[in-house]
Amino acid sequence: MWKTEKNISNSAGNLCLHLIGNLNHFIGAQLGNTDYIRQRDLEFSLKNIPRNELIEKIQATAVMVDRILSTLTEASLKNEYSRAPGEEKISTIHFLIHYIAHLDYHLGQINYYRRLLDN
Repeated sequence: MWKTEKNISNSAGNLCLHLIGNLNHFIGAQLGNTDYIRQRDLEFSLKNIPRNELIEKIQATAVMVDRILSTLTEASLKNEYSRAPGEEKISTIHFLIHYIAHLDYHLGQINYYRRLLDN
């Protein structure tokens, strides 16, 4: 999970931490007003976190995402969403559709790396 090779800069473990940080920031803090403070650099610099700890982080993130997304209404999905100050505002539903593609991209990387490194 933490293995890399010459042409792979981020391990599957680091991509997993990146997705956890991403979800906690964009869904948790921005949509759900949690107190999460993202430390993006650590998502890529931390190494060798025990598997059970990573699984706990994934499970806690899944619970948070489910809790927050289940509160969204049709009206709130039409609200303006801005990922950063000065950035173009889009609707929350538009952001979530874009966000699914971002998550899928990284999940695809993890799956590709797994198959590549298994050989």
